[in-house]
Amino acid sequence: MIRHNLLSLWVLLALSLAGTVAQAADPPGEDDRAAIQAVIDSQIAAFRRDDGEAAFSYAAPAIRHMFGTVDNFMAMVRGGYRPVYRPQAYHFGAVAVVDGQIVQKVHIVGPDGGAVTAFYIMEQQPDGSWRIAGCSLGAPEERSA
Repeated sequence: MIRHNLLSLWVLLALSLAGTVAQAADPPGEDDRAAIQAVIDSQIAAFRRDDGEAAFSYAAPAIRHMFGTVDNFMAMVRGGYRPVYRPQAYHFGAVAVVDGQIVQKVHIVGPDGGAVTAFYIMEQQPDGSWRIAGCSLGAPEERSA
């Protein structure tokens, strides 16, 4: 129960922090969509090989600050984001602007075979690169990844 409440708090905090930083009016173009998906692909690949340093490097500055260390970040991911940490399969859905934030949907089959949809909030950095500013898991929107 406590872990669930902490995860809910993390998601709400991440969403509010991302909202104060990322303000986008238009959906990203093809190049930005490809860059966003490359960041998510790279983080999932880092999770699969247990490379916490690499996985943490794809987090936006506010997320890095919130967790402070790779160990804290990885403990949160292992504990509450198992489908993202160890997906059997995944594919990218639509990219949308939601309340001024860029959100990339990812349809995932988790390690237990269950389907979920991950909603990645993306934040463009001053240098033009993209980082993950939050992730929320929801009911599957499609039957399989």
